[in-house]
Amino acid sequence: MHGRTSAPYGRSSHRYARAVAAAVLAVAALVIAAKAVPAHATDSRPASSVAQDQAQRG
Repeated sequence: MHGRTSAPYGRSSHRYARAVAAAVLAVAALVIAAKAVPAHATDSRPASSVAQDQAQRG
């Protein structure tokens, strides 16, 4: 067992830090993308008037 080091296990904190940083960047990119493209309503009327129109049409 002479000469063995804990090198594969010694840098695990760097691995976790990179994973957390990547996750934060991914969430930030999703939030920015969601705000950059606003959702457009297909019909500007309230839902109650749409339901009434559909009920009248049969």
